[in-house]
Amino acid sequence: MIDGILEEYRLKIESRLDMINALPGQPYDPVIDAARYSLLGGGKRIRPVILLEFYKLCGANDDCAYNFACALEMIHTYSLIHDDLPCMDNDDMRRGKPSCHIRYGESMALLAGDNLLTEAFAACAKTLGLPQERVLRAISYLSGAVGSAGMIGGQVIDTSVPVQNEQMLFRMYSLKTCALIRAAAVCGVILAGGDDEKIKLAETYAENLGLAFQIIDDLLDVGGTADVLGKPVGSDDKNGKNTAVRLLGESRCRALATQYTENALSALSGFNADTSVLKEITEMLLTREK
Repeated sequence: MIDGILEEYRLKIESRLDMINALPGQPYDPVIDAARYSLLGGGKRIRPVILLEFYKLCGANDDCAYNFACALEMIHTYSLIHDDLPCMDNDDMRRGKPSCHIRYGESMALLAGDNLLTEAFAACAKTLGLPQERVLRAISYLSGAVGSAGMIGGQVIDTSVPVQNEQMLFRMYSLKTCALIRAAAVCGVILAGGDDEKIKLAETYAENLGLAFQIIDDLLDVGGTADVLGKPVGSDDKNGKNTAVRLLGESRCRALATQYTENALSALSGFNADTSVLKEITEMLLTREK
């Protein structure tokens, strides 16, 4: 069931992404072309689906949240483009094809990422059919999740701060990985008019899902294959990074991923609505191979 639902979401999300990032026939088309190369080149689209599902959980039944959903994917893609750059992780492959900077050059890849981040907030601001105060509150939450107190802050720790213990490692994961997933869940609640109790449940769900997701990512970087993952394996080891696997060992990592997944599922029980799609996504991410 979940595969069909995700495919339906994917088609609608990618149609909207294509429209938002259309080529305007201008001299600056090359930067949009580079952005589209990474943006429309595959991906799970999990973050936008989480937003749209939480939007539904809080009683909304329309398509007004799709601009926000697409903005999340644009921000996520920008982060991947920049992560792959030689000044960051220096990875040549992403989603089974050359990284953006390999295909278009470093300067254009940098600008493509910048453009996706900027246009993501423009897409949010163009949301129609919802009260302006909800849109503004969601934009504020999203910007906080992306900035220095969120995803960018996590990247700073990852690249510049020695991560030598479990506390600092999970602090980094909470910012670098969980922040955008939290934004997905919480913005869905905010846009639908959900109350503070539902926002708290959404944050708890997303924090635990994000930690489980990152731990599985670390495990796949050790035990996965480049053909399945569509990107190099062993990148963290190559860059000398401490990960959950290196600090805690594979056995404890698997136990933690399972516990965080159970915590996420428990948070969903606080919603008096159909959470079956989110439950299936949560369980699927625990057992994923890429």
